[in-house]
Amino acid sequence: MNQTITIGFGLTGSYCTFQKVIPQMEALVSLGYRVIPILSEQAASCDTRFGTAEEHKKRIFDITGERILTSIPEVEPIGPKRALNLLLIAPCTGNTIAKLAGGIADTSVTLAVKSHLRNNRPVVLAVSTNDGLGANARNIGTLLARKHIFMVPFGQDDYREKENSLVAHFDLIPQTIAAALDGHQLQPILV
Repeated sequence: MNQTITIGFGLTGSYCTFQKVIPQMEALVSLGYRVIPILSEQAASCDTRFGTAEEHKKRIFDITGERILTSIPEVEPIGPKRALNLLLIAPCTGNTIAKLAGGIADTSVTLAVKSHLRNNRPVVLAVSTNDGLGANARNIGTLLARKHIFMVPFGQDDYREKENSLVAHFDLIPQTIAAALDGHQLQPILV
């Protein structure tokens, strides 16, 4: 992979998926991408049963060697500076999906998307939401129809206990990024 390709890697508050998502950050670095981490304000500050914010931030910095962006003023220059070739949001929560579908840019991650899209460059979303087949189904559909938005293939993670829950196949992040950089959606989307 070309060292000049820079990927923004946004993490939002689906903390239970961090143990699957952060290794994908490592995989991208090992493929030769420069990875710029962007954490939502909640992801950057909340301690949960899945680890502390400081533990996650240390691990992310150790993987990327890059300063972690955590605020709106830090991410605003992404668009004007054409800082990224691609922006990945993984995990992308239902809250973030709803905001993106509605054009709301009030967090570091949603503003990064807005700023990046002004350059008509690809955004890849890795869904992780308990209401993907409920309240957020319409929002996912809206985003699937948008230009420059690509999805990591996803499916139901526990159809018996959480019938509306959707989660991306995080192991497909590298392939989805490669396809998106080529202007294509990795298929099939529903797996």
